[in-house]
Amino acid sequence: MEITTHFLINLSFLIVFLFFCFVFHEKGRNFLNSKLSFNFICYIALWSSMQFAYHADGGARYDLRIIPLVIGGLYLGIGPLIAGAVIIIRAFLGLDSGFYETAAFYIPLAFFFWRQYPRFSAIRPKKRIIYAVTVGLVISLITVLGMEFIHTRIFWLDAWFAFLTIPALGIGIIAYMIEFVRRNIQMKHQLIKTEKLQAVEQMGAAISHEIRNPLTAATGFVQLLQDDYLPKYKQKEYLALVKEELMAAERVIQDYLTFAKPSITSMEELNVKAELLQAIKILQPMANQNSVEITTDFSAVGFIQGDQQKFRQCFVNVIKNAIESMPSGGYLKIGTEFSKNTVAIEIADTGVGMTKNQLEKLGEPYYSTKGSKGTGLGMMVVFSIVRALNGSIKVDSELGKGTRFSFKFPSSRSTYLNK
Repeated sequence: MEITTHFLINLSFLIVFLFFCFVFHEKGRNFLNSKLSFNFICYIALWSSMQFAYHADGGARYDLRIIPLVIGGLYLGIGPLIAGAVIIIRAFLGLDSGFYETAAFYIPLAFFFWRQYPRFSAIRPKKRIIYAVTVGLVISLITVLGMEFIHTRIFWLDAWFAFLTIPALGIGIIAYMIEFVRRNIQMKHQLIKTEKLQAVEQMGAAISHEIRNPLTAATGFVQLLQDDYLPKYKQKEYLALVKEELMAAERVIQDYLTFAKPSITSMEELNVKAELLQAIKILQPMANQNSVEITTDFSAVGFIQGDQQKFRQCFVNVIKNAIESMPSGGYLKIGTEFSKNTVAIEIADTGVGMTKNQLEKLGEPYYSTKGSKGTGLGMMVVFSIVRALNGSIKVDSELGKGTRFSFKFPSSRSTYLNK
């Protein structure tokens, strides 16, 4: 059973080679993302199958060329090219009677695969596997019948068993692997598409809800302003309220645009301490109202390159969320640390905290820990701005004990060059 053993060893190497090709493809490597790459892999499999053939007495060659021929012809539509490659490779091995036999057999096969590829692609996956194995068996049967008439019969039992089992087995395994990978890719694409649609739907619902509220209020005041007998001071009051509601709607839109495309319009050197103090100043009345005590621990220096407006918006959102997480009062600590390469910012509160599941979803579209009261846009904006400023963010939280936000940004070079 020398031929069978040889075939099994070659098949093992072939399957291992194709397995690693599929693994690289699954990881999205660029060189395996095109049909040309798969064609190249098929040619390598064909060459290795013919190169490491079993040589019998009398010049007969036994190999697994049937496997790449069937897989390439049916799954890749390159049957004529593979058949041509078989004839060319066989020519390099010698222009003997075996070459002419190969040419006479593989030229009709090229026409067969050219005609069958469109039909094969249209049938169901399970039927494709059965069809491929059947085609392999038929070609194997024709091959051994031809050998019976042309070559010595000394290996007839071994050759018949090897050709009628090993190629069909290899074609079945590889076809199943291909269908499995195809199904996974289709499921992945479908899942991504579904998640995108769901995100758009829920994001749209959240944003429309946030915009509709101020627009409804503004519409009501506009209707009141249509009263010809409305006192002057009331008109001014209503106009101020209309302006305030429209600005609220504009802020929601601006948050969405910042999340969608956090463009940095102007880069400048920012004094981290000064910017954080400004954010604290803006939110100090809110902290007083919620009985939240803010303490600071800033390093002496700390500069980064960034957009002042975006940077300030980022930390106003974080500090505001921290204050809102302490409705019954608490402590909010804001500190910075400076090194040659990074500026670290830490914001820790003693609020309600978050569960592990909430932490994992933090910053995702339309997700908010405030339930129906929030859209999740605030934290999405924070994550987007941090990424745009080449920074990183880490969040630690424990339910009932509070949350800690840790930020890191690249230090501005002039900070340590001018020291």
